[in-house]
Amino acid sequence: MLAHSSNGDGVRHRLADHCRATAALARRFAAEFGAGDLGCALGLFHDAGKAAPCWQEGLLRVDGTDQKVGIPHKQAGARWLAELAGAASLAILGHHGGLTSLEDLREEVKRGDEAEGVREAFLREVPEAAEVLARGGLVPADWSRDALVGELGVRMVFSALVDADHLDTAAHFAGLRQPRVRPDADMAALVARFEDGRRRMLAGRDRSPIDELREEVYQEVVGHAAGAGGVYRLPAPTGVGKTLAAAGFGLHHAQQQGKRRVIVAVPFITVTEQNAAVYRRLLGEENVLEHHSAVTPPESGRDEYRWRAAVENWDSPFVVTTTVQLFDSLFGRKPAQMRKLHRLANAVLVLDEVQALPLRVLVPILNVLRVLTEHFNTTVLLTSATQPSFELLQVWDGLGVPSVIRDPISLYKQLRRVEYEWWLEPQPSVAEVADEATGHEQVLVVVNTTADARRVYQHWAEQDPSCTWHLSTRMCPAHRRDVLATVQERLKRGLRVRLVSTQLIEAGVDLDVPVVFRALAPAESLQQAAGRANREGRLPAGKVVVFDASDASSPPGYRIGTDATLSHFGPTPEGAVDPDDLNALAAYYGTLYRRSNTENGQRAREIQRNRAEFDFEAVTDGPWRWNEKNAKYRDRTLAFRMLDDDTIPVVVTGYDQHAAPLLARLREEPGQAGGLLRKLQPYIVALPKYLLDDPAVASLCQPVLGDLHEWRGDYHRDAYGIDTSTLITNEVW
Repeated sequence: MLAHSSNGDGVRHRLADHCRATAALARRFAAEFGAGDLGCALGLFHDAGKAAPCWQEGLLRVDGTDQKVGIPHKQAGARWLAELAGAASLAILGHHGGLTSLEDLREEVKRGDEAEGVREAFLREVPEAAEVLARGGLVPADWSRDALVGELGVRMVFSALVDADHLDTAAHFAGLRQPRVRPDADMAALVARFEDGRRRMLAGRDRSPIDELREEVYQEVVGHAAGAGGVYRLPAPTGVGKTLAAAGFGLHHAQQQGKRRVIVAVPFITVTEQNAAVYRRLLGEENVLEHHSAVTPPESGRDEYRWRAAVENWDSPFVVTTTVQLFDSLFGRKPAQMRKLHRLANAVLVLDEVQALPLRVLVPILNVLRVLTEHFNTTVLLTSATQPSFELLQVWDGLGVPSVIRDPISLYKQLRRVEYEWWLEPQPSVAEVADEATGHEQVLVVVNTTADARRVYQHWAEQDPSCTWHLSTRMCPAHRRDVLATVQERLKRGLRVRLVSTQLIEAGVDLDVPVVFRALAPAESLQQAAGRANREGRLPAGKVVVFDASDASSPPGYRIGTDATLSHFGPTPEGAVDPDDLNALAAYYGTLYRRSNTENGQRAREIQRNRAEFDFEAVTDGPWRWNEKNAKYRDRTLAFRMLDDDTIPVVVTGYDQHAAPLLARLREEPGQAGGLLRKLQPYIVALPKYLLDDPAVASLCQPVLGDLHEWRGDYHRDAYGIDTSTLITNEVW
């Protein structure tokens, strides 16, 4: 019996070989979270339905073509294992199309076998599968005691199965004798390499007045790495070296506690690129995976198997990704999203700039982090200069979260490097703010939308384009990287710099300017922006001007945060209260959680309810609702989404000459998509999907593969990259 058609060498893939290899890999992956037997069983049975004579005949009929067999095969194994594996049998039912719901599994079990003799035929082909059916239950006991633990367990074992299946299938079509799985890293060697690289890097940098304090912070943080697994927090001011300290903690903890890898997740791609470059320099290119591609490979069709190689499975000892990639995967349901999840087990997860987690889905996120640490052997480190007060929320009630900084209040006082000014009344215009900023030789203006960033840039450029720069997510990463390098060099040389940026500048970007103007925003954003002022402490004090422009635009949902900010910070009769005040910041978070209904919001409650009912489709796509015409639809406003605005990845070929040849190769060689997409990441811009509803924009986006498009329109190389404001009239972002 066969599992897959002929590869390039004319060799067909035997069903028994594929099931056994998938079972062995799935056991290995799932053993990291105590579900090795379950993973093995799912691997053995995942393609059992291919034992049907009609399926075997269908495969021979389409062999050598691009056609699919077109006969379902996933139902049989799910039915036969349902009694032993429970909801985990959904992993088999969804190993191609994605996890659905427990109700779907129940209906499938009721339906029963449609073809006589298929089960017997499969057990003759894979006789060890009969031993699995004769055993007792396969599900770990703690999964049954708590539905939310079991739900995450299903996701993790689904990931183990999908990764194992993809690896073995890819090995067959690549003509390999066995799947490629990276051996476990030598964490002791990685720690030694990191420490040696860190010493050499610091020795080669210009000295800073706060270097001694940075070293003290690093040693204190790493000193906590010997502790047991769990959740830790790293509260420290911006510029104190959290990037290195968090990685040092992760690597040392992994070595001492036997963890397999360190995964660092940050909120902005800009930071991913910057941090990954630092980590590659310290650990070596071969040990660091930078994964923030927003490209979604096809789940079916002629390119499915060739694109499977493009789906990252985080098979690396050190991974740098985004929080969007991480949590959309943790709450997703598609194989391409979830293939990597099992790598979180027995790992160290560093969540950088944790204040950026969206409030509307914060409760499900915090619950998953707690379950990962308590049941899947994951250690979580939360880092931020504006450490949120998660302990105020019931979801973390009773969870001890020790700090790896002994006295953060004293540390913040020692590192106070800026003075705040509040320009709130009378409200200025954006143009007045831009004019005021030009009174400084070196200045950064941070605004809330790309539209405002364009306005400030254009206002400045009319006066003096030679010292004016712009940053936003409409620029491809390579473009942003070049702008930052130019600006940083001019700052060092004391040359004039006017830089306007959206919020992407706030999270970990290594920039040191004397003066920052920040549009009114939630307190955590104000403090993050302030971290770009006098970052190295070379001045007596930097200057941060918080302004509330009358004609400025804001992202949706900002109002609650800005109102809470004005309730706790700003000018008062007793004097100004600034975002560096940690006690005021803790009170601010309490107000923010109450006013935003973080704990009891309908979305969070609906997500948690659907998780407990093992309704994966409802979690990801929203629960069923009925409209006025009594037609069913998925209510996506109640689904888990890190970003409510869907995006489409587009490759920019107009910035430099490297992108076009890579894109041409991707079209010609989709089987090499994994490596090519990594090389294309510096040239990919994520456009809001709603923009493509406009025919003028859609006509400039040429489909490539999956949901990847090529941008065929103009690209503004001097400043703001893709500018759709001239194509449509209603753009805010």
